Amino acid sequence: MIGDNIKRIRKSLSLTQQQLSEISGVDQRAISRYECGTFAPTIATAKKIAAALGVRLEELSKEDDEC
Repeated sequence: MIGDNIKRIRKSLSLTQQQLSEISGVDQRAISRYECGTFAPTIATAKKIAAALGVRLEELSKEDDEC
């Protein structure tokens, strides 16, 4: 869920994982793992990613209503 939102927002901004990594200070491999659903970010890391993407933390954690 959170990984899907990170990926969706990142792509809507035309950012690569590497670019998001550089902006957020979060390792690119970690971003990849979050987007794949292998791992979930800590709250502190999710806040960094949300700030880098220009969204609120709630936007990253919301569920997709289009199921």
